[in-house]
Amino acid sequence: MSVVETPSDEVRSIEAAAVEERFARGWHCLGLSRNFRDGEPHSIQAFGQKLVVFMGEDEKVNVLDAYCRHMGGDLSQGTVKGNEVACPFHDWRWGGDGRCKAIPYARRVPLRARTATWPTMEQDGMLFVWNDPEGNPPPEEVAIPRITKFDDGEWTDWVWNEMVVHTNAREVIDNVVDMAHFFYVHNGFPTYFKNVFEGHVATQYYDGVQREDVVHQMDEAKKADGPKFIGSGSEAAYHGPSFMIDYLDHKFEDGENPSVLINAHYPIDNNSFMLHFGLRVKRRPGMSAEAAEAGAQATGQGILAGFMQDVEIWRSKTRIDNPLLCEEDGPVYQLRRWYQQFYVDVADVTPEMTDRFEFEIDTTMAVKAWRAEVAANIARRESAGSPA
Repeated sequence: MSVVETPSDEVRSIEAAAVEERFARGWHCLGLSRNFRDGEPHSIQAFGQKLVVFMGEDEKVNVLDAYCRHMGGDLSQGTVKGNEVACPFHDWRWGGDGRCKAIPYARRVPLRARTATWPTMEQDGMLFVWNDPEGNPPPEEVAIPRITKFDDGEWTDWVWNEMVVHTNAREVIDNVVDMAHFFYVHNGFPTYFKNVFEGHVATQYYDGVQREDVVHQMDEAKKADGPKFIGSGSEAAYHGPSFMIDYLDHKFEDGENPSVLINAHYPIDNNSFMLHFGLRVKRRPGMSAEAAEAGAQATGQGILAGFMQDVEIWRSKTRIDNPLLCEEDGPVYQLRRWYQQFYVDVADVTPEMTDRFEFEIDTTMAVKAWRAEVAANIARRESAGSPA
């Protein structure tokens, strides 16, 4: 047997530049507001440093640099007194505006007694913090939209999970354009897939059907438990670099089950991030609030399992700046250009980062191949289960 040698100039090499030295400009979700509204200081590792989050008597939630500018005490280990957080070292009192308001043992507060502060926003039960390496306030046009669907009062409470992922946050963003991984990683079956990027928003449109080979793996009792799942439709949009709202409809034989999924993260440092994912589900007609909450919890566990599938991929893959793509892989390079706008100064944002871009994947070949694979899987299992 002969071995055919490939000339070195024909081998595709993986390119990977150093990770960005700055953190993305934009609103970042720190989690559910209620977790910070207990009158205690909370420690957060974000943007390469330690922050303190606290609510004063005025019920405003504030975010400051965690280290006291006096002698370096950790404010997150201190105490909330009135509307200030008091340092555990010498009791210097810091307000939400970053100014030292009082030093109990001193006649006056030094004029330069100021620390770093971050703008905050509470919305739809979540706490957001604004990060900008240039120090500019958040423009109105990049505001996170309210989820108005919740206004009808027919939705469950948040089912919320979070975890630390040890890789760069760009890995999360790439999923916006990645149709094929839904089949191979999440046991989905995409039939329609489109992306639209415009301004600071990147949207994914998805329709899919149930994989019959996955159903075939279930036991008969499970298959008979409740109405048959048919498929799902999704409109998921990143509003800025780190916060996605996914309007998701699960389709059953007896109707649709709308839900809202949050996929959010904030950077801890250049090589790790905190991943948040939350879910609220609309109660189906005739369903009690208790049953709806139980259903949301069950759905949340399924979504958690799906995120863990992604995390396992991220843990083992390498960073790649020059992915080798086929037609059905989607606009990876265009998405990354869109994403880059959050890592440069505002003056350096170019039209190709923000101009409207649309791309719909032709799913014909993928659907044909996946149908054949599903059928083969079912046939193999039926053959293995039949008498010899």
